[in-house]
Amino acid sequence: MPQSRKNPSARLDPRKPLVFSTLDLGRSPGSEYSQKRTVPAPAYVEAGLVGVAEGSDVELDVRMEAVSEGVLVTATARAQVTGECARCLEPISQPVEVTGQELFAYSTDDGQGDPEGYSLQGDLLDFEPVLHDALVLALPLAPLCQEDCPGLCVECGVPLAQAGPDHGHGPAIDPRWASLQEAVSRPGGLGGDGGLGAGGSEPDETEMNGNGRRTPSAGEPDD
Repeated sequence: MPQSRKNPSARLDPRKPLVFSTLDLGRSPGSEYSQKRTVPAPAYVEAGLVGVAEGSDVELDVRMEAVSEGVLVTATARAQVTGECARCLEPISQPVEVTGQELFAYSTDDGQGDPEGYSLQGDLLDFEPVLHDALVLALPLAPLCQEDCPGLCVECGVPLAQAGPDHGHGPAIDPRWASLQEAVSRPGGLGGDGGLGAGGSEPDETEMNGNGRRTPSAGEPDD
């Protein structure tokens, strides 16, 4: 995890890309010093579906200004955000630019810095935790591959942007009737040939009345 602002646990290494020296700036209020660097992205710059890959290039424009309390650092960072679209889950890659400002307080005679903020260690300042926090806050919570991304088909999960406007699955079927729909769609339907009962033959029009006598069909003379 990035170094805590309240507990700078180790001496800073001036060879690290995100450690800046203020030696050329001096401590006269109003003096300024600018520098451009391409630095590796810090670890754990991520939020939800996207992030800035650790070690990827981050372009920094840094301006340091001496003030009475310490060194005021203003920086603009540009990086590449990668991840997945929140609607269709397709890979995305898009640039992000963030500008931030932070005061690095001078250390006191006993070597202690500001317990509530960032502090200088001698003539050095560590910009990594500042850059980390600024990039994380700039990441989108719901990244999109395009502003009007239609998302995924709720039936089959295919990305609708690839399926096209004619993609569909017909009218929705009530789940309670799904089994019946499946039976009807099979060859022979519900009752074999044509769904007309067992054997597929038409029902006999001759029926028996309540007295056990045969009821004649239409057109047949009564006994």
